[in-house]
Amino acid sequence: MRINQNIMAFNAYRNLSTTNSSMAKSLEKLSSGFRINRAADDAAGLVISQGLRAQVSGLRQATRNAQDGISVVQTAEGALNEVHNMLNRMRELAVQAANTATNDTTARTAANQEMTALREEIDRIAGATTFGTMKLLDGSFGKTATKITGFDADNSVTVAAGSTIDVTVTGGSGAVSVSLSAGTFTGSGFASMVENAVKGALLGTGNATDALAAGGISVKADTVGAGAAVTFSNLGSAAVAIADGTNTPLAGFDVVPSGSLAAAAGTGGRFQVGAYSSDTIDVVIDKVDSTGLGIASLDLISNASSAITAIDAAINTVSTSRGSLGAIQNRFESTIANLQVSTENLAASESRIRDTDMAFEMTNYTRNQILQQAGTAMLGQANQIPQSVLRLIMG
Repeated sequence: MRINQNIMAFNAYRNLSTTNSSMAKSLEKLSSGFRINRAADDAAGLVISQGLRAQVSGLRQATRNAQDGISVVQTAEGALNEVHNMLNRMRELAVQAANTATNDTTARTAANQEMTALREEIDRIAGATTFGTMKLLDGSFGKTATKITGFDADNSVTVAAGSTIDVTVTGGSGAVSVSLSAGTFTGSGFASMVENAVKGALLGTGNATDALAAGGISVKADTVGAGAAVTFSNLGSAAVAIADGTNTPLAGFDVVPSGSLAAAAGTGGRFQVGAYSSDTIDVVIDKVDSTGLGIASLDLISNASSAITAIDAAINTVSTSRGSLGAIQNRFESTIANLQVSTENLAASESRIRDTDMAFEMTNYTRNQILQQAGTAMLGQANQIPQSVLRLIMG
């Protein structure tokens, strides 16, 4: 018998300490609901589950983004429905005015006044239909513009006689040479001159159908500090490139590009509909004001028959836009269904790795609880054994 080193007590204490540690971990898992509460619990499992958790949260936000996309599409389509109604009424007025056998100038004038009011309302709807602060029907939603900067400080541009630029419409007949008017122009004057020249050149070659269908190419001059910027915007469905053959478009007019000059139809109103950056849906909504629809200059007094043709084309344009929006809405709905299934399955995967199996952990807890009670009792017994030495001394 030894009294300096009570090995049995040390052994009982060590086992009791291990049991207490295991019991503390079981209590933590049972109270938190997580099998992994710190990296030490399962380092590899933590890495995998954390990635799944990030993906699940991204998918849930992507679902909300897609639902916002449906709201945007429904807002635009609802406005286009009213535009359709007004176009139908305008066509009815045009058909009425075209019946010159029974409608005199006074009657046609009254019909023309109503048509003008309807056209103005179409323009108002095009400018006022918004989702938050985003305008939907003015041609800016989902469109990108190319900016050319570098005017002289006095905002003037001098164009030499015989100056030309090349304009290429994707899907058209190739490059079209555009002759520019010679002279010195202010920013807005230069923009207007270039716009008219480009449109005229396209109309002369048959390239204009797509490029000008929904507003065409517009050129805008904006003051930027002491200089100005000219923006070339293709608001139609065709891509437009403007160049002078030297990769420095319009450089001869003291206008140099701030970057690559390739005015395209746009990347669209981009909706993030997945957990990763590449999971996007682009939405482009064409301009639907009277200019974009080709009904800005209709006259029922003198030429009601041609107005019928123009309004038919406008109705077809709006129908096409509504059809595209309907298809996009269906796509968003399918995306949401897929996102919800993916979210459910990934959440289940993350749960299997990270969450506590309560039944299994309760079994461990009960076992540790019994071992703790037994260990405490045995430690007490081990501490009593050295006292038997007293019997030898007193015996």
